[in-house]
Amino acid sequence: MIQINNLSKVYNGAGNEVLALKDVTLSVNKGEIFGIIGLSGAGKSTLIRCINKLEEPTAGHILIDGRDVTAMNRQELRQLRQKIGMIFQQFNLLSSRNVFDNIMFPLEIAGVPQPEARKKVEELLELVGLTDKARVYPEQLSGGQKQRVGIARALANDPILLLSDEATSALDPQTTRSILKLLKDINRQLGLTILLITHDMNVIKEACDRVAVIDNSRIVEVGDVLSVFSNPGTPTSRSFINTIINKEIPEEILHRSFVDNGQTVSRLIRVSFIGASAGEPVMSTMLQSFNIKANILYGNIDRVKDTPFGNLTLELIGAPELVNQAMGFLKQNGLEIEVLQND
Repeated sequence: MIQINNLSKVYNGAGNEVLALKDVTLSVNKGEIFGIIGLSGAGKSTLIRCINKLEEPTAGHILIDGRDVTAMNRQELRQLRQKIGMIFQQFNLLSSRNVFDNIMFPLEIAGVPQPEARKKVEELLELVGLTDKARVYPEQLSGGQKQRVGIARALANDPILLLSDEATSALDPQTTRSILKLLKDINRQLGLTILLITHDMNVIKEACDRVAVIDNSRIVEVGDVLSVFSNPGTPTSRSFINTIINKEIPEEILHRSFVDNGQTVSRLIRVSFIGASAGEPVMSTMLQSFNIKANILYGNIDRVKDTPFGNLTLELIGAPELVNQAMGFLKQNGLEIEVLQND
């Protein structure tokens, strides 16, 4: 759907060059929700603006459905932009138009006949759940309702691609979840490719199929969301994941004392589980199979999109050989084991 090859963007001003993007290579598959996450100033908004050529790339190529955006003339680019919907952080609604007319606006620009356009707007109002707000003006809407209008407007010309630039960052958590659910429903019902730009890992966790992490103008990691959550490959990825799934062990647990009687050992381990393994009684089976004790000291459980994901910090106490066998049993059952401390 989208293929970005060796993309760079340099801003020139006041005698200085500012590198916004450096040698970005990335692909987005048709029909997926793809997230790009980075801190402010990392280059993510510049990247999304290069995709629809609101920003002119300094180097590299961007292909959408096999067509090179960077080589298009103005007329070709205008036609392509009609098929790329965009939703914004600040909604960008026309205050002088009611909800119905805001959604109608891009259809008017495209020259769609009135009867066809009005029918389309009515369908979109139903899709985003705002049929009863058709004659209401933006100032009378909540933030979530405004963003639903923005989404409907972005869908008016039946786009092949939907770009979302921090579309939920101005919303409270509950409203954010409702907007992300709407985007997932749209993706599923329409098969629409969605590219999400965000600085919030919760958005990635909740909605995306794959994610790219951008840091200091470069893409530092790309992968399916579950893989990145379970095994982040860069410090930047780990810092984002730690904002919602804390893997740091409290000091009082890490340094708790254990009395060694000479026949038993205490081993502090972290057990990570994903997907199907979260629903299996692996821990109870381990305790029934091996003559050891297990204290659950710390843990959290969450969901990555629709997949359970979490970790537990356990203290295993028992004969050394039995503790080792128990750990081997956990690994054989698909759990990831990290030894934090041996006594």
